[in-house]
Amino acid sequence: MGFFKRFRRQKSPKKSESRTRNDLYAPAAYDYHGPDQTQRLPDKVLRRIFEQVCPHSADETLDGSENSGNDGCMSCDMRDLAHCALVKRQWYGVAAGLLYNSIRIDAVHYCELEEVYADQRRKSRNGDEVDAPSARLQQLCQSVRDNQYLGQRVRFIKLPYMTREACKADLARTVSGCPNLEFIDLPDGFYNGDQSCQLLRQELQARCPHIRKMKYNEGGEQSLETLLHGYWQELLSIELNKIQIEPSILRQVFGMLPRLSELSVSGVSWLNDSTFHEAPGLPNFPALETLKLDKVRSVTADGLVQYLRNPMCSGRLRTLVLKDCSGVPVSSLHVVLQAASNLRTLEYIATVSASFPLDPVRPMTSYTLRKLNFEVISSSSNQVYPPGASYYQYLAKSLLTNCLPALRQLYVRDPDFPEILTLAPPVRPFSEAPPPVFNQPLEVYSKGLDELEWIFTSIIPPEAQGRRASVSGGRPVSSYSAHKGLGPQWGGDARKSVVVPNGFGGFLAVPADNDARPRSAGNLTPNGNFGHGHSNSLGGREPSPGRASWMSHAGREKRASRADLWR
Repeated sequence: MGFFKRFRRQKSPKKSESRTRNDLYAPAAYDYHGPDQTQRLPDKVLRRIFEQVCPHSADETLDGSENSGNDGCMSCDMRDLAHCALVKRQWYGVAAGLLYNSIRIDAVHYCELEEVYADQRRKSRNGDEVDAPSARLQQLCQSVRDNQYLGQRVRFIKLPYMTREACKADLARTVSGCPNLEFIDLPDGFYNGDQSCQLLRQELQARCPHIRKMKYNEGGEQSLETLLHGYWQELLSIELNKIQIEPSILRQVFGMLPRLSELSVSGVSWLNDSTFHEAPGLPNFPALETLKLDKVRSVTADGLVQYLRNPMCSGRLRTLVLKDCSGVPVSSLHVVLQAASNLRTLEYIATVSASFPLDPVRPMTSYTLRKLNFEVISSSSNQVYPPGASYYQYLAKSLLTNCLPALRQLYVRDPDFPEILTLAPPVRPFSEAPPPVFNQPLEVYSKGLDELEWIFTSIIPPEAQGRRASVSGGRPVSSYSAHKGLGPQWGGDARKSVVVPNGFGGFLAVPADNDARPRSAGNLTPNGNFGHGHSNSLGGREPSPGRASWMSHAGREKRASRADLWR
């Protein structure tokens, strides 16, 4: 018995030796005593690693704060990158350079810490709310003005709307210490010639010669003319909104910008075909990579063709956007596409009140076009035969005749358009020619006027490369989620189907089994919710360009706080 008493006699731990509850459940720590392998990493590899820690620091796009960003909390990512810069001397140069490359100041933390920090700020100020973005902008201003090395690293600054509107003086002091600045979010008054932004404009013109993007709204004509004095000759993108200026002066301004590649014009009535014509004593209209015309009704298809007759202009143009341009109807798009020999993206948006003309019109033909946004909307939805349907028949004819062989992405405002491509064409009696059949891989994104999400349809013909291994016999496959539910046998509210041949030259949609692929359309997650997407021009959410991206990123949602009142 004495032997077993030893097991019952156990000393109780002292209070000083007792561990807390957190220590009991803390993971075990392992110390590495070998050589420091990070010393062997080159600066390029370290920079790539730090870009994954803080993704927005590598954002070098010319988009504003509202149109850029990434999933996660950008403020926390920047804090983590700042901690990396303090780990060791080898990391400081790479991390600090990336930390001040693309600076983003947000109004709130997009995580649960925002409520904690907001409560701390209220307590520290005895109930007075602190404007955190303004305080961060002032700290940034002090840093770039005190440290010239850091100020030279700054290339992009993106700010929330209220901060750039209320802190114009701080913005002026900040840009004075950033000589290599290429893009910054500016207040609205800067673009329309407001006198309250005069100091900011002078500092930006004198201190920042490398600005790449600028916008001029109605009232900013004098600011546009100042480009004739040699300011911002490295501009890549210019936006003109309802501005009134002589076409000859505009051509002279363009002649001062040798690197201009993107032009966006909106609501300008004086812009017509003669603006593109050659004129003695004036520089030619620049050769652009992107041309966007919105509500520019005086420009016609003949004017665009005249502009594209220059081999330099037609060879450089990659993106053409036409929104509500009545001078370029759908019946003349084939002429523009024929002249644009190297076009990659075409976005055409129009509202029609009459059907497509009955006169024979050549189909839209392009051997380089890869993305087409074709949104034709009927002016009245109460008509028995909406006029917009005839325009989609014309588009379907262009696709069925294989006139757009390089097209891979198509956006239409007709939820029934995919069925037009997959239905069996009518067989004409006494006709020896085989009916046209759609035979190219295509991703179709369609939706109606009352829908917010795009309906994704992937059409893969038998002879297309890279078809799904689960599809036997190389049959055409189309997965889409219709805007109307068809009962539980179709998978609930969202229609999930596979398109198969019907034996008569057409296709038939059948319900998909649980293990069939593709299971859903667009950005649908397994539980039926939509994932995130990119915003399109009409307010809808546009899915990711890649076919695999909507599958790999499904269900990821951007973290946001309930205290987010700035967006």
